[in-house]
Amino acid sequence: MSDAAARRAELEARNAAMRENVDNLMADLRRRTSEFAGAQARAAAVTGAATSPDGLVQVQVNPAGVLTDLRFAPAAFQRSTPEKLARSVIETAQTAARSAREQVEGVLAPLQGQTDLSELVEGAPSFADLLRPPPPPTAEAPPQRGRPPRVDDPDDDEGFGSVLKGPGQR
Repeated sequence: MSDAAARRAELEARNAAMRENVDNLMADLRRRTSEFAGAQARAAAVTGAATSPDGLVQVQVNPAGVLTDLRFAPAAFQRSTPEKLARSVIETAQTAARSAREQVEGVLAPLQGQTDLSELVEGAPSFADLLRPPPPPTAEAPPQRGRPPRVDDPDDDEGFGSVLKGPGQR
């Protein structure tokens, strides 16, 4: 066999091996994409639910921990104060959000131990980045009640500005 024929055979063998490697990578990508889509659908269907220890408050949240249902027991307003109910709603919603987050993590966990596409193909998106659940929502302090801060306007008796004056007018 001539050197040109041997070189050609070698290149064809390397080309066939590379094609097989690419075919395997593509099959793996299709499989992972399908698994990922299924996991996303299961994660999107997650709900977290919790009931307060006293049984007066029931909440349900979506996978992101956003409140989707809130129910009070019929006796809630006789057996509690507005402040205690508010605190109970917040604590119960946080419990439900933790439950939802744990369920989403459980759905996504099987996908996290696999070799990442970005490790195999330079510049490819990382499945690991897509699988990270969003951070849990944090409870913000309730807004302060009372009058808003005074605006420095000598013509404004209430500190709200005039609705009759146009912008820039005093």
